[in-house]
Amino acid sequence: MSPELRRRETISGYLFLLPSLIFFIGFVVVPMVMCVVTSFFDANMDLNTPDKFIWFNNYIELWQDPVFLKALKNTFIIVVVSVPFTCIFSLWVASAIYKMREGLLSFFRIVFYLPVVTGSVAVTVVWKWMYNNYYGIFNYLLKNTGVISKNINWLGNPQYALWCIILILLTTSVGQPIVLYVSALSNVDNSLVEAAEVDGATNMQVFWRIKWPQIMPTTLYILIITTINSFQCFALIQLLTSGGPNYATETVMYYIYYTAFKLYRFGYGNAMGVILAIFIGILSAVQFRLAREK
Repeated sequence: MSPELRRRETISGYLFLLPSLIFFIGFVVVPMVMCVVTSFFDANMDLNTPDKFIWFNNYIELWQDPVFLKALKNTFIIVVVSVPFTCIFSLWVASAIYKMREGLLSFFRIVFYLPVVTGSVAVTVVWKWMYNNYYGIFNYLLKNTGVISKNINWLGNPQYALWCIILILLTTSVGQPIVLYVSALSNVDNSLVEAAEVDGATNMQVFWRIKWPQIMPTTLYILIITTINSFQCFALIQLLTSGGPNYATETVMYYIYYTAFKLYRFGYGNAMGVILAIFIGILSAVQFRLAREK
């Protein structure tokens, strides 16, 4: 290829990338930089009051804020519970269905993926009815089976509220991992599996020695995406509990929203966003490192 032709192709390639690049810089890179910069200011969007540079005061205040610490604890509980469960359950379901005939496999894909594409408002309305402490289906079933003697206010009781949110999050999180695992397991080299079975390997040995290494890239992707989504749990909190009762379901994402857009403390909210991004980056890096070592 001549240098002139190579130069033309390079220019054409960058021109095709330019719209996406402009969008990425304008709506991702610039807001990220502004978020970090604003986190060092007492910014309240008051045009009559200029933003005041306060160094690390926002970050110092974060670790003295009991609401933020409670929100951080709740967020980590959501991540620690939902990420392993989502990956394990998705892999188990995918292992059970990926060898089924196409029609039946498509049916299960639709069933598990439907909550993912359903609007979060519609999903929330259904679950709110199920959790209703007067006529919800959970109280109805548990009372009629003798498990409980009186109705439980699921979303109004600090003992149950966070776990109710986690249950909803799990049902809306497993769809995509199941579809990805089905695809990954279908692409496993069957010749290696058949050779191992001929040599007398058990199903468990075949899985851990042959299938698991081949689906590791998919597992790494699912772990990272699920971790990020769990850290960013917001819509369910806003629509169901608004962080209550008594901050039992407060998450960092919801507290950022409340601080920035209700209290108009944009600098303080951005400082929380920076801390959240750091935690997500650290956990993603650890997951990536552990997956590579496997």
